[in-house]
Amino acid sequence: MKTFTLDEAQSLLPVLESLLKRAIEGKQSAEEVETGLTHLARRIYLSGGMRVDVTQVAKQRAEMEVHLQRVRESIAEIDSIGVQVKDLETGLLDFPCRLDDEVVLLCWRMGEPAIEHWHTLESGVQGRQPVDERFRRRSNPGSRPN
Repeated sequence: MKTFTLDEAQSLLPVLESLLKRAIEGKQSAEEVETGLTHLARRIYLSGGMRVDVTQVAKQRAEMEVHLQRVRESIAEIDSIGVQVKDLETGLLDFPCRLDDEVVLLCWRMGEPAIEHWHTLESGVQGRQPVDERFRRRSNPGSRPN
């Protein structure tokens, strides 16, 4: 498992935020298309059948798949960096980080100005704590003993 220092994780935020936005927008677009298809299916059912533009429905399904593929690619790219997507809806990411002899997770949510929280693997986001000096010392190479 790749681990990050606070500075390394912080430096990735612009690219990660862009990937998250792309994934969230793709998910929302796919959901809009799916809602339209669901309404159509309901109208067909309630009317006992009706003429449907099969070509148009096929285009909508293909469009939905394109949006979902964009979501999958964005999440896969974030994952390949070593960052964990915990909640796409809120843009919640975790960055594995070594703190002393333990791996913990630096925690960031889209919209936050910086990575300011962390939690243990067991506690999850409910156990978020403020980042403290232990993380900042590790991030500053000048403060490491030789």
